[in-house]
Parts: sequence; C-alpha cells; structure tokens
Amino acid sequence: MYGAMLQTCLRHGDIKLMGSSESILSSADRLLGDSTPELPAEEIIPLVETFIQRQSLFLELKKKHGSPLYIIEPEILRARVRQFCEAFRKELPDFGMYYAVKSNNCSEIVNILISTGTGLDVSSASELRLALECKADDIVFSGPGKTDDELLMSVDHRDKVTLLIDSFGELERLGKISRGISGSIRVGVRLTSDEQGLWRKFGIPLSELERFMTRADSFQHVRFAGLQFHTSWNMNSENQIAFIKRLGEKLQELSDKKREQIDFIDIGGGFWPSAGEWLQPAGTPEGRLRQVVEPTYQFEKRHYKVSALPIGAFASSIGRAVKTYLYPFVSCRICAEPGRWICNDAMHLLLSVVDKKSEDLVITDAGTNAVGWERFEVDYAPVINLSCPETQERESLILGSLCTPHDVWGYGYWGSEIKPGDVLLIPSQGAYTFSLRQSFIKDLPKVVFLSGSTESNSKDQKG
Repeated sequence: MYGAMLQTCLRHGDIKLMGSSESILSSADRLLGDSTPELPAEEIIPLVETFIQRQSLFLELKKKHGSPLYIIEPEILRARVRQFCEAFRKELPDFGMYYAVKSNNCSEIVNILISTGTGLDVSSASELRLALECKADDIVFSGPGKTDDELLMSVDHRDKVTLLIDSFGELERLGKISRGISGSIRVGVRLTSDEQGLWRKFGIPLSELERFMTRADSFQHVRFAGLQFHTSWNMNSENQIAFIKRLGEKLQELSDKKREQIDFIDIGGGFWPSAGEWLQPAGTPEGRLRQVVEPTYQFEKRHYKVSALPIGAFASSIGRAVKTYLYPFVSCRICAEPGRWICNDAMHLLLSVVDKKSEDLVITDAGTNAVGWERFEVDYAPVINLSCPETQERESLILGSLCTPHDVWGYGYWGSEIKPGDVLLIPSQGAYTFSLRQSFIKDLPKVVFLSGSTESNSKDQKG
C-alpha cells in the first residue's frame, strides 16, 4: 500500500522504494525534511511590475478583441532565439537550432521563428504539414512509432527533411519505402539516454549504434548522417554532459569510416527557462505526499521554486563537454531542439471575471481547457488584475467556467481588489499550453499579437 501511494505522489524518482514499509516510511520522512525552496515575493514582483507597466496595452486588446485571448509577443520570441543561439555559438561556432514545435504549435509562432532562420523539430505528420505550410525548409522529424504514411511523407519532402530514425524496425520500413526514389533521404538515429523504465520508449541503446549504422548503409537510398539524444526537464546540464561522455566513449570505438559519416550530433532540448520552475504546494514532492497522507494539512508557504541554470551556463558546460568528449573523434555540427526555453515567455493568457460568488472566490470567462490540463493546481503563475493592479498578492480562488472543480487558474491575485468585469493576465504561458488546448465545453481563446505599442489580430485558433 505504501509503495503504491508514494509512487503516485512522487515524480522524477525523488525517492527510491527499497521494498519494506520501514524503508519506505524512512524515505518519506527524508522527503518531508528536504523541502523544496520557497519562491520569495521579491522574485515575483519584478515580473508582475513589467506587466502592470504595460497595463494600457493589454486593456486595449481586451477592448478591441474581447476575452479570453492568447497574446503573442513576437519580440520576445526573436530575442529568445538570439539569446539561445549566441550563447551556444560562443562555445560551438558550428551550431544549429531547431524549434520543438510540440511545445507550442501556434502557426503564428512557427512563422515568426522561421523568419529568424531557425529550423523546426517536428514529431508527427500534422506537425510536418504545419512546417511545410509555413514554408520551412530545414526540418528534423523525430519521435517514436512513425507510421508508413509519415515515413513516406518524409521521403516525399526529402529536400527539406532530415529523418531521425527511432528503431531498427523503423529503419527497415524506411528502406522498403525509399526503394526506387531518385537520390536519397538524409537520416540520423535517436539514442536512448536512459535504458531503464519508460524512457526505453525512445531510440536505440548506445551499444547498438555501430550495428544500426551498418544496417543503414545497406539501403541504397538511405544516407546516414548523424545522431540525436534527448534528456528532459533539464534544470542543469548534468544529464546532458553525462550522456555526451558516454557517447564519446562509443565514438572512440567506431572505425574512422563510420565516424566520418557523422555530419551532426543533435543534443535535443529540455532546457528549462532560467526563472526556474514555479510551483504550488501540491506541485512539490513533499506537498503531494502530504496531500495523500494528511489532506487537511495547511501549508505555511504559498509558492515554491526549483532553480534552473541560465542559458549561458548551459552552453558553457555543454560546450566544454563536446570539446572534451566528442571533438577528439568527430568534426561535425552540433544541434539542439529547444522548445520551452524559446516560447514560454512569449505567450500570455488574458481572462475576465464574470462572477464573484464570495469574497474569496471568482469565476472567469475562460476554462483551463485553454491550457489543456489542470496545470495551476501544481504550477504557479501570478494572476495579475490589470483593472485594479497592485504589487501585493491577495488570497482568492480564481476559477474557470468549466463544469469541473479542477478548473483552477490560481489561489490568489495581484491587485487591490477583484470584482466582475476585471481583466486578469496570466503571463508566460507559451510552453505546453496552446499545444495541449482542448475543445472541451468552452470555446478556445482568440490569438492576437502584442508588439511594443502596436498590436494586430490573428485568426482564431480552434480545434
């Protein structure tokens, strides 16, 4: 019973269950003692102030387009691309960036990023179609379980697509599909970065690399060109560096001929924004545990934070690892596939209060179907009352209008008061919200642009 409970409560392997009730309870005790650091108000207030300072721009959007809205800031997207590429090219001059479309598949965002010269990382036929419709000409297609139709689509657009093969079976099917084409399709192989548990889903074991390359060479129209790996939720570069070291050891074993085939090594994405992960109490490991074993427990602290490295520190440490462990054996381009880091701060949600049911409970005109999951029960983002702004957070349930009690935007708001008609802004919601939106009960928000002191309307994004 204890093991099932704790495995439900904890993510990312925060503790290892040893088998006995005593050891499990001991681990739980250590977990409760090693609490997640608090997110101080002093870190939240500067972010809140930046939006209060532009209050009139957001209120004008509401006046012109109504609510709810997804608001895109193109300048932030462009700035993030510059910052990311400059950081890595300082360390690795031959560096390429591919935006992970799954993190936010809004066509307007994709178009803006293509205009900066970045490539796209897609993981399905629908994302590939979007990339092609947006006139992308440098696309990597990754992900497990590609269908024959998806492989054929990649072959048909081989002038634009590098196909990252996920398994030997996928390679065999591609070999058959590519028979008779003119020229060849450029491919790489994904290497699994964790050969235990659910991450085995992705790629092939590093030990199988040489056999894979040999088999790829046997297909006339398949041109092997590189490697990819990915680690996720990277608050720092430790996991990326650890795999780069393992990869270097494997490259040392390959023949010169096979090493010469490697034109690129793609280190994946998973870079967390430098602001870190902001959490509600229920989003922390100890909070999830307490909620199960003591549902009425009252947390003294309201917000928590898991710190993350600045992108310059990521680039510096990864660059050193590449030079130390990879460049002695290969001379190739290094690529990355950031998603969250690029789009997170470039899209915001604007809502309106439609009902105040008590002093500590209001209902808004948007439901969390706009973000696709019960995000704000575990994640924290400030809810800023642009109609009555103040750099003080007051307690109140901020709830959506879906027919479910889990429709939560937050447990407080930044403002002097809150009432029907007030306009609320939830900033920095660009990553893994829009792509997960659902046509569930309520209509989805419209998409608009905010650009300095000017803005323009975009087409509605529904379904």
